[in-house]
Amino acid sequence: MIILGINAYHGNASGAIVCDGQLVAAAEEERFNRVKYAAGFPANAVRYCLREAGVTISEVDHIAIPRNPWARLGTKALYAIRLPRFAFGRSRAMARFAWILDELAEACDVDPSRIRSNVHRVEHHRAHLASTFFVSPFEQAAVLSADGLGDFASTMWATGRENRLAVHGSVAFPHSLGLYYTALTQFLGFWKYGDEYKVMGLAAYGEPAHLNEFRRIVRSANGTPFSLGLDYFIHHRNGPEMTWRESDRTPALGRLFSSYIEERLGAARQAGAPIEQRHQDIAATLQARLEEVLFDLLNALHSRTGQKALCLAGGVAFNCVANGKILDVTPFERVYVQPAAGDAGLAVGAAFYVYHQVLGFPRSFVMDHAYWGPGFSRAAIKQVLEQRGLRYRELPEEQLCRETAQHIADGKVVGWFQGRMEWGPRALGNRSIVVDPRRPEMKDTLNSRIKHREPFRPFAPSILEEATAEYFEKSHPSPFMIMAYPVRPDKRSAIPAPTHVDGTGRLQTVSPQTNPRYWRLIKEFENVTGVSAVLNTSFNENEPIVCAPNEAIDCFLRTKMDVLAIGDYLVVKES
Repeated sequence: MIILGINAYHGNASGAIVCDGQLVAAAEEERFNRVKYAAGFPANAVRYCLREAGVTISEVDHIAIPRNPWARLGTKALYAIRLPRFAFGRSRAMARFAWILDELAEACDVDPSRIRSNVHRVEHHRAHLASTFFVSPFEQAAVLSADGLGDFASTMWATGRENRLAVHGSVAFPHSLGLYYTALTQFLGFWKYGDEYKVMGLAAYGEPAHLNEFRRIVRSANGTPFSLGLDYFIHHRNGPEMTWRESDRTPALGRLFSSYIEERLGAARQAGAPIEQRHQDIAATLQARLEEVLFDLLNALHSRTGQKALCLAGGVAFNCVANGKILDVTPFERVYVQPAAGDAGLAVGAAFYVYHQVLGFPRSFVMDHAYWGPGFSRAAIKQVLEQRGLRYRELPEEQLCRETAQHIADGKVVGWFQGRMEWGPRALGNRSIVVDPRRPEMKDTLNSRIKHREPFRPFAPSILEEATAEYFEKSHPSPFMIMAYPVRPDKRSAIPAPTHVDGTGRLQTVSPQTNPRYWRLIKEFENVTGVSAVLNTSFNENEPIVCAPNEAIDCFLRTKMDVLAIGDYLVVKES
């Protein structure tokens, strides 16, 4: 039983393939075409998934697409009358879906008549719910999806039991926590698609000084579904449809906030303008109000379901600051968020929804790691190294990890390229840049030499799973870098570089079972320094995370990186 999931014509276009209930491959299109958050049809990702599974498109039994034009048809019809321009844009998007088999045939270079798969349209948020619960370690759980907009809904909650999801309720357009966060992100001068994570980092520098105003911007009480104060927004009048440039598939959203919000909070910050205390306080209030509303939803969901475990999906589930507080402010005892919680994850969710909810097969898979992208053989890596004329040494794993750990301890900036590429937006030890967390200057070093990021954005620690409680005030595993925990006060001086200004760290817990080589690297660093963590950031320079060896070498050579550990090979730049 082969099921191909395709998230197309939206930001974070992606593909995934499930064979007999097991995820075989999943990847975002951006890793292949090198366009951040790439939209359009994920031809490269689909070809990779089929190749990894060893099948042709004619052997695929089912195709799962995470969009259903019939969902909330009444609401869509209402807005088609009120917003004809928006309706035209959506009808054009629906037309694209009508052509999806033609695009698939073209991508696979076959006649469309050879594609005999059953095509299933899965509602956006049901695919999100499936993307987290059906791959979680829980037999039953409460499940919540929250994002900007999909099939005219922004939020949906359910109970998952074994191979079934029972949906309890949803919040429909125009009310949306995701659009709320994006609108205020734009107000603060960050206009690029996906910039919300920057504002989450900025929030730590401010105080929630505007809560009364923000409780009018997002309204909720006693666990009831939230609503937006629509005077502050324009998406319900203009339509929030995402667009993208046909030339390079770069996604974009138009302005979402109204002039009324400027009357209440002052002038919006212009992109690139200095960041003032006022902007930091607005960011802090934005985050605080999101947490209030989200925790209200979660507490109400717990009251309804009585479940001890929680699964989260949707773009809001990337808010690691909120996620890190869930165990403190709700009765839930365990939390699971898969590594591609945003719209890329819809490809996985749609495929598993068809396998379990539609076809009725039992569950047999748990996503306990994120390494579902392309990997490269020793011979392929060696060939690229020789083609590029690099001097390298081939080392056994123990020596490779030991020497690399020593370079890190010596203050070197190390590119670490190993195994299969990560699924989702985080580098989790296979496509990472790794440095010494003990050195406070490392944050500035990375920004000046490679990353060129805003100074308020934090970097993340990767820590041996068994040492988590020694360094952090919580020990619940966070293998996908999706939680932020307070660093223990007595350990902040040991890992100052990845400790944020508010004393937290967005940690990745590393297990010897799921990534033995990365675990061994950190263990060797511990042997050298006595510290059980390293600073980990994505292997890239203002581009998607590197996927292939030649991209890693390009990034290594054009930046001020010192060392490259690529497969079994170690490359050290000469001074």
